[in-house]
Amino acid sequence: MSDILIVTFEAGGNVPPALGIGRELHHRGHRVRVLGHAMQQSQIESAGLEFRAYRNSPPWRPHDQLSTWTVLTMGITMVTEPGVGQDLRDEVRADPADLVVVDCMLFNALDAAAREGLRHVALFHTFYAMFYGSFRRGPFGIVARTKGLGPRRVWHNSDLELVCSDPEFDPAARDGAGRTNGHVVWTGAVHDVLEAAVGRTPPRVLASLSTAGFAGQRRTLQNILDAVEGTDVELVVTTGPSVDPAGFRVPANATVHRYVPHNELMPECSAVIGHGGHATTFRALAHGLPMLIMPMSPLTDQPGVGKAVAAAGAGKVLRRTASPGKIRDAIDELVHSERYRTAAAALGTRIRATDGAAAAADRLLALDDSP
Repeated sequence: MSDILIVTFEAGGNVPPALGIGRELHHRGHRVRVLGHAMQQSQIESAGLEFRAYRNSPPWRPHDQLSTWTVLTMGITMVTEPGVGQDLRDEVRADPADLVVVDCMLFNALDAAAREGLRHVALFHTFYAMFYGSFRRGPFGIVARTKGLGPRRVWHNSDLELVCSDPEFDPAARDGAGRTNGHVVWTGAVHDVLEAAVGRTPPRVLASLSTAGFAGQRRTLQNILDAVEGTDVELVVTTGPSVDPAGFRVPANATVHRYVPHNELMPECSAVIGHGGHATTFRALAHGLPMLIMPMSPLTDQPGVGKAVAAAGAGKVLRRTASPGKIRDAIDELVHSERYRTAAAALGTRIRATDGAAAAADRLLALDDSP
């Protein structure tokens, strides 16, 4: 039995792949601990995993409605200040681990793992091309380098860079960016979808944007609600923790909820409206559902994911400020056009054929068994 420590933080779509892999390892009989924020305890323990809380993390309020500058500075502090790295060192000194799996954005924890001489893996939850490109070259990477935590260095100093995404979608898997002698490995998306969605009549559409407090989400959700008024679509909106579901103007053919498990809704959907987050997008595609993607932030993977989905013919992309009329036209096309449904169905079949969590677990255990 291996003893595995996963180090993560609450940033929305980065968490499901880590927990999916953790569950797979736990089901195989291995001990799995997760070091994260106190707000994550219930989610982690409900996955059957042991939870350890940060004691030295900087302040972290991912679900608050904050300015872009505040979100940016808070995020940079979170991944570069030494507190998280110290918590990792304290945890493994008190309770040693055979292998440590660290969220790739936690430069501080990756550096601490290397300095501690731990066998460790950098876990990428979305396209490697985004991390190796705009993320590494943007504000996060620039500040990290000034603190001696250059992203390329801390990633390459890990024993493996594990990318939980589909290599046929990720530009980096096609052009070889950042790969060094098999050090970067793609496992496929981590999901739990077994069958394609069957849809229903009238057509149901799910709208779900980011769990993070990006500015403008409430206005975008209201425009989506306004777009379906008077149409034959049944719209289900889930707002997540960052947006209060009260106070929307809700047409008769729509409902608004704080939270409903997407796996309960997607099997009967005909399309999904999302923000381009990797986890929600690949869950929808695994169900074979065409998507309307409205990125909430240019600083994230969202625009790149939306571009990839549109290029594959499985969806459309609109600005987050798109009018209800434009949103209505896009929904109508996705729901009633055979070409979008066909492309999404083909992608769903391919994505479901790969168990990303199992592939990731295989790679981690092979690494733990190696000399």
